[in-house]
Amino acid sequence: MKSATGSHSGTGVWLLQRATALLLALVLPVLSIVFLAALPLDFAGWQALLAPLWRRVLLLLTGAALALHAWVGMRDIFMDYVHPVGMRLALTLAVIVILAGSVVWLAAVLFSAPAWSGA
Repeated sequence: MKSATGSHSGTGVWLLQRATALLLALVLPVLSIVFLAALPLDFAGWQALLAPLWRRVLLLLTGAALALHAWVGMRDIFMDYVHPVGMRLALTLAVIVILAGSVVWLAAVLFSAPAWSGA
């Protein structure tokens, strides 16, 4: 008997989690080395460290990958262990709102005009 969601509904999500894990495994050591080499202790130091556009874009993409990776993991936990549908929906929605809000906040911090224009 075929399920209502299709026979391979989890394959795409599984691949998404593996792709984000690979991206995080490649990028986080590089970002860690860059941050540890600079050791910014004040706002001016962080401003100088994140002045190049490529670093801000890489950090935003890393944050988005981390949020997607976390969402897939939490989704699987909720699907496996939270049986009441209403509770599962509420928890899933809460996780989506928190993770999406975190990525939007990160984008706002990284790309806010006054912080990077020197004003």
